[in-house]
Amino acid sequence: MSGHRVELLTRDGCAVCDRMRARLAELAGELGFDLSTTDVDAAAEAGNAALRAEFGDRLPVLLLDGREHSYWEIDEARLRADLAR
Repeated sequence: MSGHRVELLTRDGCAVCDRMRARLAELAGELGFDLSTTDVDAAAEAGNAALRAEFGDRLPVLLLDGREHSYWEIDEARLRADLAR
């Protein structure tokens, strides 16, 4: 199991987010990492507006260990290399 934190930032009704989530789920099975997903609008309604303010204009955003790794599309080669570290 990977020691890295992999988080996908999304929002409801985002088709691109759904496609990225599906591909990341496949990669998680292949590469052995846990994937968490956060809806930035739900987080904002719960009192954490920071994620939506920071990333809401370019969803989906993939965070690796809390840092922005890629957005709109997965940089798969880079993700594989970074997870191997």
